[in-house]
Formats: sequence, C-alpha cells, structure tokens
Amino acid sequence: MNDLAEIARALVAPGKGILAADESTATIKRRFDAIGVENTEDNRRAYRELLFRTAGAADYISGVILYDETIRQKAADGTPLVKVLQDQGVAAGIKVDSGAKPLAGSPGEVVTEGLDGLRERLAEYRGLGAVFAKWRAVITIGDGIPTRGCVEANAHALGRYAALCQEAGIVPIVEPEVMMDGGHSIDTCYDVTLITLHAVFRELASQRVALRGMLLKPNMVLSGSEAKGRASAQEVARRTVDCFMDAVPAAVAGIAFLSGGQSDEEATVNLDAINRYAATVGAPWPLSFSYGRGLQAAPQKAWAGKPENVAAAQRAYHHRARLTAAAQMGKYSPAMEKVAATA
Repeated sequence: MNDLAEIARALVAPGKGILAADESTATIKRRFDAIGVENTEDNRRAYRELLFRTAGAADYISGVILYDETIRQKAADGTPLVKVLQDQGVAAGIKVDSGAKPLAGSPGEVVTEGLDGLRERLAEYRGLGAVFAKWRAVITIGDGIPTRGCVEANAHALGRYAALCQEAGIVPIVEPEVMMDGGHSIDTCYDVTLITLHAVFRELASQRVALRGMLLKPNMVLSGSEAKGRASAQEVARRTVDCFMDAVPAAVAGIAFLSGGQSDEEATVNLDAINRYAATVGAPWPLSFSYGRGLQAAPQKAWAGKPENVAAAQRAYHHRARLTAAAQMGKYSPAMEKVAATA
C-alpha cells in the first residue's frame, strides 16, 4: 500500500496535475468533427503523440489517462506511447470502465458498466505499464433525478472497481461526476454532490479501499450550464471546498477535479479560486486537476489535423498546462491568459 500511496501523492504533487486523454473512439470523433479531422487510428495516434511529446509539459503534467487503444499504440518512430511518457517521468494511467448505460427502471439515469473481467484486464494493463486507473460514474440533475437507486448503484460500482485496482497494485481514480448540464442552481449541485460523495465513501469503506492509496476525481460545485446568473468563481470555491470538507475523509491522497464541460479559462479560474479558499480553511488534501477538454481544446483547434501545425498545437498545450498548474498552486492570474503561448 505504501507504493500506491506514493504514486497517488506524486500525481497531485505541487504544481502538477493529470491530462485526461482517455476519450473513447466515439467521443474523440466529436472532437475531431469540430476541427474537420477524420477519426482514424492514425490521426488519433498522431494527435495524442503530439501532446505526449510536448517539450516541457512534464513540468506540469504528472500523469496521463489513456484509452485502451492508446496504451497499445506506438509513436511514429516505433516507441510505445507509454514509454514516451515514462521517459519524461510522466505516469501512465488507463480508463477501465466500459461507459455509462441506461439504468433499468429509471428513465434519464445511467449506471457505469465494466466490472466483468476487470481483474484480468487490470493485470494486463499493469503489464503494459499503467500504474493508475480511472472509472467514471455519471449523476444527472433533472426532474426527479438523481434517484437514490442511481446514486447507490454507481457508488457500489466505484467501490468494487477501486478495490480491484488496489488488489492489482494500481491506484484507483474514483470519478463521481455530477453533470453541469441544465439550469439548476449551485445550491442544487451542492446538495447532489454532497449526497453522492457520502454514498461513494460509504461504499469505499465497505469495500475496504485504502483512502491514502486512491484519488478522487469529482466535479466542482457549479451552477448548471444553462442557469441564469451563474455563481462566481469565489462562490464556486466556497461551496466546493465546504462540500468536500463535509464529505471527503482527510485520509484521501488528493482530489483532482474534472473540467466537466467548462471552458479552459473557466476551469482554470475556478481551480485557482478553490485553491486560494482552501488555503484559508486548511483543507487537508492537495486540490489538483485531471482535465480533458480543459487542457485539450486549445491544442485541438491549433492542430486541425495538419502536420505543419504540430508545433503550434504543442505551444498551445504547454501554455494551457502551465496556467492550469499555476491555478493548482493558487497562483494564477487572468493576465496570464494574455501572454503569448510561446512564452
């Protein structure tokens, strides 16, 4: 367990966070469609390779969550992509769930699947170089939802997944995401997040998961994306940290927030505010990031599938990683957004 705790702490070390590059083939197709790029295996590899080979990104990125396809791929020069990361001191992780599926008897709700055969898959991924893993549960706010059954079904799956990961010598990232879609208030998000976190930690305790050898990847407490008068960054920070102080045990190795549909700048501003507020109340865990779109929107737009744009995309990614890492330290300033990405 000491090894798992050490890996977990390293993933949320000061000034560092995680790149979530584990989009499924269907999800990355939507990203590629938006920039006019054909969704082929070669293009997926080329895009992820440009991220992984960005000079200096390892100063800010501690680990990368990979998709099953990616952990098996090789770079253009024949080097396994996992080794490309390892050679820079960046840890390789792996998404192990098989996605959210409709929850029987509960319209509008989903439960994440993928526990069947997980023990064997974890052993294979460990052999391929993965030292941490991720499982995402989806909790939707709507008319009459989430239901208790949905929250508990997803919490139970997260607990079983986390226990299997630790058995395999892999750090589990536990991701219960309360979606920001909709017009709900920040108060509603707070209440649902609190209920969800309590359920998750009850299941983690039931499954005997060692908290110091795991990370939590939650949503921030936000107003719904369609809400009028959305809460400020300072309010997001206060409600988020207060919620987590009430629900997350101090023994957890760290919290790595997801960007969850926020723009890259919004996700950075909110993370900075959260860390500044957390410092004033003595939050017991590192508060870091595990961003997908929050780190990738800019480089995807700069790249647009063109080899001649690789350097520009890498500059955009490095710039975004540097600013997000500054926010993880509570040292971000919006003025930094105006500095050229070549800085």
